[in-house]
Amino acid sequence: MTEEKFKSEVETLKKFFPIYCNDKHTGQFIKKYNVNYKNLELNFEINLCEECHNLFSYAIERLTECPNNPKPRCRKCPNPCYEKEKYKQMAKMMRYAGMKLGLTKAAKKFKNLFKKSGNS
Repeated sequence: MTEEKFKSEVETLKKFFPIYCNDKHTGQFIKKYNVNYKNLELNFEINLCEECHNLFSYAIERLTECPNNPKPRCRKCPNPCYEKEKYKQMAKMMRYAGMKLGLTKAAKKFKNLFKKSGNS
């Protein structure tokens, strides 16, 4: 996978995990991550609970070691690398956060539509 694709995948995880964790868990704390992939070095902090930090670390590890090029969606991968239970946890988190992001975007568009029509 290209460095750009890797960075994009990490950015998606960084966006989805806090949405899920903040809504479902308590006891969040900030943890620093230093992720190296090929010639790319990513340094960032993320605020999650212990359980989500563990799953996030696991997801980054799996992503770093993904042998596929191009990388398929994990659910369509011919050789899945996630342990079954971790895969179920990730799917649950991604589904929840994805829906919430989608609904948030739709709500913003809806509000903007009324702001524009109210100004006419």
